[in-house]
Amino acid sequence: MENKNLICQSCGMPLDKDPYKGGTNLDQSKSDKYCSFCFKEGKFMDEGITLEQKIEKNIKMAVNMGMPQDKAQEMAESILPNLERWK
Repeated sequence: MENKNLICQSCGMPLDKDPYKGGTNLDQSKSDKYCSFCFKEGKFMDEGITLEQKIEKNIKMAVNMGMPQDKAQEMAESILPNLERWK
């Protein structure tokens, strides 16, 4: 599976940056849509979270990693609503 330039369709993380090279489907095969932090054994790790909550979660995570708050918010608000999980 080639993940170059693909992003997780739940959180927006580049799949080539996923240390586990993708989440797992119910049959234990690798997901080509979701990262290992969002998707395991065919289920979302944060099942029931709203788009707004996911945006806030991503902003906090990015800020903790050193990204300025305004840039983190801009990225999360522009990327997440366009991902497959949130359409």
